[in-house]
Amino acid sequence: MKLTAIAAALSLAVLTHAFPAAADDDGASLKFRGGIGVDPVSSGQGTAATATVVNRNIVRGVQPPGQLWVISDLKAEIDLNSGSVRVDGRGLLLAGGNTIGTNANQSVRATLICDLPVGTTNPPLFDSGLVPLEADGDFRIDDTLSPRPPAVCASPVLLIRNPAGAWFAAGILKR
Repeated sequence: MKLTAIAAALSLAVLTHAFPAAADDDGASLKFRGGIGVDPVSSGQGTAATATVVNRNIVRGVQPPGQLWVISDLKAEIDLNSGSVRVDGRGLLLAGGNTIGTNANQSVRATLICDLPVGTTNPPLFDSGLVPLEADGDFRIDDTLSPRPPAVCASPVLLIRNPAGAWFAAGILKR
């Protein structure tokens, strides 16, 4: 009995990840709950006596900023049929440097990225307009993505980016 339950759970996990993501029953919307702030460096090698090799934390071709950022909370919903996006972000602030704990007078946009189309190297970016961060790092986006995303978005990633295109935070997909 226990083995059957484990096999069923594993089958469900495999099936959940084998199909393109769509969080709603109608398959037309994506939901993100929670956020991850950026660490601009994904890895590094070397010592003080030798040259250090640093790997930037690039997500699907999108560069990180030069400094750490944190986000307290993020909720987002994207309607793939209309392209509408609603994001409620809380506490997007610098996590290092001399201006730690500030919003650095930044504005942000939401960017949806789906899997790479076959034969391409850079995925298309589906962007909202810019909104300014409040002093405490809160922001709200209620906009339409441009261009409109595809009706099916395989392996979706939601990034919160600045006007220069660097990503500050990522949404956590709710399955």
